[in-house]
Order: sequence, then C-alpha cells, then structure tokens
Amino acid sequence: MYTCFMNHKCTLFHGSDHVIPAPEYGKGKLHNDYGRGFYCTEDIELAKEWSVTNPSLNGFVNVYEFDYTNLKILNLDNENILTWITILIHNRTFDVKGALASAAISYLSENFLIDYNNFDAIIGWRADDSYFAYANDFINGTISVQKLRKAMKLGNLGTQYVLKSKKAFSRIKFKESIEIPANRYYEKRILRDQEARDSYLYGDRNLFDANELYITDILRQEMKKDDPRI
Repeated sequence: MYTCFMNHKCTLFHGSDHVIPAPEYGKGKLHNDYGRGFYCTEDIELAKEWSVTNPSLNGFVNVYEFDYTNLKILNLDNENILTWITILIHNRTFDVKGALASAAISYLSENFLIDYNNFDAIIGWRADDSYFAYANDFINGTISVQKLRKAMKLGNLGTQYVLKSKKAFSRIKFKESIEIPANRYYEKRILRDQEARDSYLYGDRNLFDANELYITDILRQEMKKDDPRI
C-alpha cells in the first residue's frame, strides 16, 4: 500500500464505464468525497469493481503511471479521523436529522477542517455507500469515534488517490485500458459493500459504551483537533 511514497512513481487504476486516455483537470463531479478531481486506486481489483455500475454494461480499468515527485500530498491516514469526516461534510450530502447533527457540522467545520484544496493530491478512504453511512451515523450521535474507526476497517472498501491540481494532472501518464466483464464484477462490487454493511449493522453499532467518545462529548467538552482523546 502507498507505493508512491516509496518509489516516487506508482501505477494507479481508474474504474470507469469508458476509456480515459487523458484525464482533464476541472472535470468530474463536484460532490465527490474530496471534491472535484480524478479518483484512482492502487488496487486493480477495486478498480475493476468500481468500473461496473450496471450489471449489463462492461466497464474499463484505465491504467496510469503517476509521478508524485515534489507534489504536495495530503494523506488523511495521518490526520485526525474527524478531519476526514469534516472534508466529507463539505462535499457530500449528509442526512441531518436534528439539532445535534446541525451543531456537529458547524463545530467540526470550525475546528477540524483543513485547506484540502491547497494540495496537489489527496489519499483517503473511499466514502461511497457503507463508509458514508458510518460517517452519517457519527454526526447524528449513533456511534462513537471508536466505533467509527472500527467500522472503517470493515469490508476493505478501499483507499483512493485523488488528483486535485493542474500540476498533479500533468504527472499522470496513460498506459492502457482493460475491459472488465460486468457479469463477474458487478456482483463482486455489490457483495463487498454488503459484507461491510452487514458487519456494521449486526456488530456492536447499537451498543452504548460510556467510556467511548460521542459527538455530544466532543461538543460539550469543546475538544479540538490536537486532543489526545480523539
């Protein structure tokens, strides 16, 4: 994992329903996990699954060489988990069920947000489907920080590389594309997410532990990013 940090170059894969020989800066959906950018992975099996969103339509894995020498990269594994949550808040639509979630969003934005758009590339969890549900439960007070961390390890849903700047886009070189059969990989995609979701729903999600930290504790005690308890 993270061979880019060891070699200054690595192979990245992007799953899509079409071939992308030249990724374009400024394109892509605005409301993805980390905002607009080009989303890739180092795991070709994950890319194969991500490429197939329709059970009757084959996908494509686009293969690139990425040179990150002298790029400014934000690795969210090295940041407080609440920083990851806060970046999601600024890009995805959360299910705000009441006053607690509204207060949580405001407090996290004020105290845990970093200038993630000032980086050339970002490495972080993929928050689609199950992982996003875990984050949503946290801001609504259903699960603790500890259970959130545990949930993030379920299902191996993947880490993604996101190219954000013109400089980063200039460092990615197309190598080839591989057609992916939908009849194999659509089912694998669904099963991976379902396994993560089931492990979460039928695990200790609903068990309250007074020794763990919930969003209510963070708000009440005005905890900050450098608080060792988080």
